[in-house]
Amino acid sequence: MGQTRKKHAVPHDVPHHASSSADLRNPVTGPKDQPLVHQTEVAHTPLRFHILGVPHTVTRKDYSACAFTQKALKFAKMMKARGHHIIHYGHIESEVDCHEHVAITDNELFKATYGHYDWKKEHFKHSTTDNCNKVFNERAIVEVGKRKKPNDFLLLFWGVGHDAIAKAHPDMISVEPGIGCFNTPCTTFSIFESYAVMNYLYGKEKWEPKWFDAVIPNYFDLADFEYNEKPGDYFMYLGRITESKGIGIAVEIAKRTGLKLKVAGQGDFKKELGFDPPAHVEVVGYLEPAARDDMLRGARALLAPTHYNEPFGGVTIEALLCGTPIITSDWGAFAENNLHGITGYRCRTIEQFEWAAKNIGKISRAKCREWAAKNFSLERIGAMYEEYFNDLKTVYTGNGFYSTNPGRKELDWLKRDYPC
Repeated sequence: MGQTRKKHAVPHDVPHHASSSADLRNPVTGPKDQPLVHQTEVAHTPLRFHILGVPHTVTRKDYSACAFTQKALKFAKMMKARGHHIIHYGHIESEVDCHEHVAITDNELFKATYGHYDWKKEHFKHSTTDNCNKVFNERAIVEVGKRKKPNDFLLLFWGVGHDAIAKAHPDMISVEPGIGCFNTPCTTFSIFESYAVMNYLYGKEKWEPKWFDAVIPNYFDLADFEYNEKPGDYFMYLGRITESKGIGIAVEIAKRTGLKLKVAGQGDFKKELGFDPPAHVEVVGYLEPAARDDMLRGARALLAPTHYNEPFGGVTIEALLCGTPIITSDWGAFAENNLHGITGYRCRTIEQFEWAAKNIGKISRAKCREWAAKNFSLERIGAMYEEYFNDLKTVYTGNGFYSTNPGRKELDWLKRDYPC
């Protein structure tokens, strides 16, 4: 989520040597005469994170259809395990691994704002201007104010939907921690889920690259995904039932191979596509996480022929963690995360999709699991976030771009491990 941010926006109340846009963008014009702060002095100091949940959901596992909700949920577990202090703000029924959960919303507010609807069958109802979002922000502004300390991080998982909270606390370090859509970021500092989405937004806004932005991919709890070496005789489509996700192509791929396609996700098949599911298509609806992962494990491949420039596509990594290869379109984050010929195939014509589906058995399911487990686990991505946030903190407490770290023994935070 996001909206326009000024090209040369800088944080409020930061040290004078980090008070110009040059300090954040151009090392040549940055400070050279300030005392240097060694990064090792803060590297093992616990950081403090204020996690803002998604206003219209509950931060729990069963809300797996909302990627933003799951990112907030998993971030709390990931960084608390690394020794950092976590405060979560969200629905009273949230189930979050944190030091403190602050109840901001409840079912009464949900009902008053959205009425009665089954979010497991329909797409989520939400707006950054609706009453639920407004009340969330008003309450969070007060509760964050009671708990914040100097140099705390304020994490806007709902982007512009949380902008009012960031503006009310300009002394905090506000970050959009996992931008996975193509709306303009609203914070000075941004973490993108892929280079595809970062470069798209830089180009769209005609921005110069920013030293303290970063690309850190989505992250997954390996305990949630069991590897399976021997799949069944069906393909799977997992996600919102909408044409932009390529479900029409997925139906055609399965038809050409003579295999069943199992479709799981929110939405109405006929309403979205204009026809009832063909005989070879089984629509199973929204699945709870355990049932979803069981179906993923049994699939020959996950089909994700997305029409638009996919910012990340978390379902593809979930499939790979089960050992299930993926067949995707050839753009967006798929070009970064789907290793063509190793974890699956990327295609641009129906003939290519058909060939990929008929030859998916050539892909090693063990290598699929290896690639995903080594590069997208909570442990791996937690280390990336830790490096990033410690670097960012030096903008406020040290010398920013020019801070030194003589104790560094490696520079692996951007390293990827590829299957042997």
